[in-house]
Amino acid sequence: MGHMHYIGVDIVHVPGFREQLGMPGSRFEENFTALELRVAGQRPDRVLHLAGRWAAKEAFIKAWSQALYGRPPAMSPDLVDFREIVIQPDRWGRVAVELRGDVARAVAESLGEVSTSLSISHDGDVAVATCLLTKV
Repeated sequence: MGHMHYIGVDIVHVPGFREQLGMPGSRFEENFTALELRVAGQRPDRVLHLAGRWAAKEAFIKAWSQALYGRPPAMSPDLVDFREIVIQPDRWGRVAVELRGDVARAVAESLGEVSTSLSISHDGDVAVATCLLTKV
């Protein structure tokens, strides 16, 4: 049957995201790894950068969900630890999805071996990401 491809896209309204991060007692930053937070801290607009990273994590989840069309979710959405979906930059700023822990295991159990391709973009008040998941 060849390789099967599944796509996920997510869009983040940056002002709303900025407000959510800035709320007193907000634990939203716990969705990011230390590396993701460190890289964001080196950018001119840290929150804009994190909005793109959040869109990327959500786009991956949506692609994974599409791959399971007609089947129950492999993992309850409220059990997903978003730090296990790492948006890994290379030294030129390109990005890849690196899966860890329970998420990596659930993806492998539900789909077998997969590869991903990711793109993130920002314009004005919007961050968007598209993730292509390929079942190999």
